[in-house]
Amino acid sequence: MLTTALGLRIPAELTFEDWERAGRQITAVVNSSAWWLGDWLVYGKEHYRDRYERGILAAGLQYQTLRNYAWVARRFELSRRRAALSFQHHAEVASLLVEDQDKWLDRAEKAKWTTKQLRAGIRLSYAAEVREATRDEATRDEATRRLAVPGSHLERWRLAADQVGTDLRQWVLTTLDSAAAQALRD
Repeated sequence: MLTTALGLRIPAELTFEDWERAGRQITAVVNSSAWWLGDWLVYGKEHYRDRYERGILAAGLQYQTLRNYAWVARRFELSRRRAALSFQHHAEVASLLVEDQDKWLDRAEKAKWTTKQLRAGIRLSYAAEVREATRDEATRDEATRRLAVPGSHLERWRLAADQVGTDLRQWVLTTLDSAAAQALRD
């Protein structure tokens, strides 16, 4: 097999086993190259600030692509990178807290998830957390007294609360307490 900048020249008599092995090798190079470029950029930014942009231009890749590689590389030092998972797996969790990154990478590695499965798992988990928080809030609200309020009032109160930088519940309680204190003084 011959690799060129524009493609791969594959001999006509290539066996299935050789073809399969080549695919694994190419995949390893592609996955590794994202890490390599990310590490290269991090190093360049730290050591050649004055010539960093020139180096990026020399690479000939899109700035945003390179920036993403560097961001993910910065979020995962070598010891935390998982060889069994792709660069893209790591990119999927890079914005999470370190302990959450490790938790999700552990799950993906153990279950042999694709990046799409990892993304779906994260979305489902956070959606469940939001549902649980909403359910807890609803349960807590049930323990409080209810007051029927016309929607137009509620929206105006919400705007007022936003304007003073507090949440609606706190604004209503503070305003009612203030009004009660005033009425009791009169």
